[in-house]
Amino acid sequence: MDPASQDINLNSPNKGLVVDQSDSLSDVPVEGAVGNSANPLPPGLTEEEAEELRTELTKVEEEINTLRQVLSAKERHATDLKRKLGLSPLNELRQNLTKSWQDVQTSNAYLSASATLDDITHSEAYKKTQETLSQAGQKTSAALTTVGTAITRRLGDMRNSATFKSFEDKMGNLKIDVTPQV
Repeated sequence: MDPASQDINLNSPNKGLVVDQSDSLSDVPVEGAVGNSANPLPPGLTEEEAEELRTELTKVEEEINTLRQVLSAKERHATDLKRKLGLSPLNELRQNLTKSWQDVQTSNAYLSASATLDDITHSEAYKKTQETLSQAGQKTSAALTTVGTAITRRLGDMRNSATFKSFEDKMGNLKIDVTPQV
């Protein structure tokens, strides 16, 4: 039994059985392919040496295909094991991000930037700027409160004016006229 023709999928019900590769296109000659008689032999290479190299190349390519199949089967098996253990791709991503963030936090660049930021926040210029902005915020808040109080007072004065009272009386009469009497 040729190992290259065996089903190597570890989870396959056909594991170890011979797989029919008669439909394979591996025997179809391709233009420019190794072994094509249209290709002249390289200088200094005999027909016998060329045939040995072609045979070795075929074996290496078969091994590569076998290894790809084995790797694919192993990857599927690993995915099944992860699924059974409850390890989802989202959990893996979360773990990778956590590890990456920890790596960033311990990196020299991050530590250097963090130290620089600490130096800035403890500098006199930063403290003066912070104090100035705080005072500006307090003054702005006080000014807005004063404006709000003035507007409220003006609206109250307007409501108590004769013009507004007259308008309010007319609107009240209109409401009585529109409202159906029971």
